[in-house]
Amino acid sequence: MKKLPVISFETFLKCVRKTEYGILYVILTSIIGTTCAVLIGVPIGVLTAVFIAEVAPKKVAAIVKPAVELLAGIPSVIYGLLGIMILNPLMYKVEMAIFKNSDTHQFTGGSNLISAIIVLAIMILPTVINISESAIRAVPRELRSASLALGASKIQTIFKVVLPVAKSGIVSAIVLGVGRAIGEAMAITLVSGSSVNIPLPFNSVRFLTTAIVAEMGYAADQHREVLFTIGLILFAFIMLVNTTFARVLNSKEKE
Repeated sequence: MKKLPVISFETFLKCVRKTEYGILYVILTSIIGTTCAVLIGVPIGVLTAVFIAEVAPKKVAAIVKPAVELLAGIPSVIYGLLGIMILNPLMYKVEMAIFKNSDTHQFTGGSNLISAIIVLAIMILPTVINISESAIRAVPRELRSASLALGASKIQTIFKVVLPVAKSGIVSAIVLGVGRAIGEAMAITLVSGSSVNIPLPFNSVRFLTTAIVAEMGYAADQHREVLFTIGLILFAFIMLVNTTFARVLNSKEKE
């Protein structure tokens, strides 16, 4: 009869030392969350800037512009708290309605990827609106007058003349908005659930920044090194986005 292997404390330590780390889901969450937030926030931000600079009466613009600037000064933790109080309960109701007959879905209480995307989209609005509006106002008045004199409507003038001329400033606004979305941590920690899962709409997720914030306080040795690696990946991600936007802008200017 063969003897059973002796399980000692050293055997246990060998098993523990074989630790593996994976951040694929975290990277995918950051890419998907940031992309969706930009796709939502940038069109709204640019159109709002057009409204303030070109369409709105002076009295309305005098109210809307300070309100947008006020949004830029609100701390990110306040966005997170408002998300917990207002957005998460609404998302939980939607989640309950969609998955009420599901036996496999893990309910998140509204702290999921969609909540994080909505909060990120709202947070990048002030940056996109303020810089885009400044770029639009910098377009010479003569170009507008010439377009209108040739028979173009005001809407055609805005989208065919003003926005193409202000393209450089608008792209800069988008780049800064993307940087804000990628680097945000506190608000996302509060509304996303901060759990490592596949980045599906109603799953609790964890972004690159929230992984660092959530784990750095107790991390040590190899775990701490992994978190610094996440920081390097985040830095590389931001550099890639900025380089891509710069090349696209330069190629269009040469054309």
